[in-house]
Amino acid sequence: RGRRWLSVGGWFSSSGEEAEDPNEPCEPREFVAKHLSKIYFNKVLPLEQSYQYDKFYTPSWTKGDFSAKPMVFVLGQYSVGKTTFITHLLGRSYPGAHISPEPTTDKFVAIMDGSKERTIPGNAAVMQEDKPFETLKSYGSNLLNRFECVEVPKTALLKDLTLIDSPGVLSGEKQRTDRGYDFAGLCRHWAERSERILLLFDAHKLDISDELKIAIQSLKGNEDKIRCVLNKADRVGTQELIRVYGALLWSLGKVVLTPEVMRIYVGSFWDEPYHRTEMAELFDAEEEDLMHDIRSLPQNSTIRKINELAKRLRHVKVHSLVCNELKNKFSLLSLQSREEQQKKMLKRENLTDTFSKLAKKYAVHVSDFPDPEEFAKSVSELEIKLWTFSSLKSGYVDAMDKLLVEQMPLLFEKLGENPLEELQEKAGGTTKS
Repeated sequence: RGRRWLSVGGWFSSSGEEAEDPNEPCEPREFVAKHLSKIYFNKVLPLEQSYQYDKFYTPSWTKGDFSAKPMVFVLGQYSVGKTTFITHLLGRSYPGAHISPEPTTDKFVAIMDGSKERTIPGNAAVMQEDKPFETLKSYGSNLLNRFECVEVPKTALLKDLTLIDSPGVLSGEKQRTDRGYDFAGLCRHWAERSERILLLFDAHKLDISDELKIAIQSLKGNEDKIRCVLNKADRVGTQELIRVYGALLWSLGKVVLTPEVMRIYVGSFWDEPYHRTEMAELFDAEEEDLMHDIRSLPQNSTIRKINELAKRLRHVKVHSLVCNELKNKFSLLSLQSREEQQKKMLKRENLTDTFSKLAKKYAVHVSDFPDPEEFAKSVSELEIKLWTFSSLKSGYVDAMDKLLVEQMPLLFEKLGENPLEELQEKAGGTTKS
C-alpha cells in the first residue's frame, strides 16, 4: 500500500529500528497484540515516564496486560449475590468462595484458568510475569494482602476469560471502616483493564451507599463497558419489579452522568429454582442475553485493546501538554521562588485558563483535561516539582496524532475491521481541526 508499517518517524524509536512486515506469517490477533505492545513500550511509555503519568493516574502497563485474557470485573454492595453469581457462571464453586448474608468476600479475587485447582497469594501473583497483575504492586502491601489469584481447571468459561470478584461495597456504619488501601483507585484499575464491568444490585435493596457511589464514579471513562444486573428478581412480584427497575434506573442516573440508558439484566442468577415463576420466561431470556454478551468478549478483545491504547495515548498526550506548559511558565527572572510560582500556577482559576488555552491551541476538547482541583491536589500530595520536568520536544504532538490517526487504524485493517471510525468513536471522539 506504499505506507510504512507502524513507524512514527523515529519518535522514541531506538536506533536501527526497522519497520515490520505486515505480511509476516502470524495469526492476526497475535500480530496485533504484538504490535500494540511494541507501540506502547517504544512510543508511549517513555512519555509517561517523562511526566510521571503513573503517579498522577494509573500504573504503567506491563507485558502481561497485552497477553492477558479478557477480564470481567464484578462489583456490588455486600450480600447482593456476587460470589453466587460467579459460581453460577462457572457452573461450579472455586477455592475461597464463601456465601452468607454477611460480607464474606473481603478480597479482590482473580479467578482464571489453570492446570490444577490452587490459590496464589497476592504477593506471589504479582511476581509472575505471565499474569497481568504486576502493576498492583504500586498499591502497597495492604492491598496485596487483600488480593489472591485462584486457578480453576477444566472450566469452559475460563478458557477465554478471567473473572475479578471484588470485596462487597460497604453501607451504613460499615462505610466508616478503613480498608487500608485505595478501594476506588483499585476499582478504576480493574475497570481500565477489563472488557466488561458488571454492577450487581439486589432487587430488595437498591440504596446506593456513599462508598458504592464513589466506586461507580471511579469508573468514569469506562461507561461503555458497564452492564447492570438486577439480581434476586424472582423474589418480587411483577408490579413491584417494574417499580424496582424504574427506581434503579433513576438511582443510576444520578451517579452515572451519561445520556445513554444502561443495559440492565433482570433475573435470579443462581442454581436454585425460581421462587416466583410468573416471570420465568423473561428471566431465562435475560440470562441468555447476558451469557451471550460475556461469551462474545473474547471475539472483541483485540479491538478493545486497540481502543484502550488509543484512549491512554490521548490521555498521555493531554497530560504531557499540561506538564510541559506549566514547566515553561517558570521564570528565572521572577522575584518569587519556584515553589511560590508553582503554587500560583495551581490555583483553580489559573489552571482552568491554562487548560482552555491548550485546548484551543492543540484542538483538544476541554473535557479531555483533568479536573483542576484534582490535578493540583496530586501535584501537592506527591510533592512534584513541575520545573524539573523536561521540555516536550518539537514534533511530539504531531507524532502522537499521527500514531493515533494513521498508524493504529492499520491494526484494525489487519483484523478486517472498519479502522478509523471505530477507533475515533470509542477513543472519545475525533480530534477537532
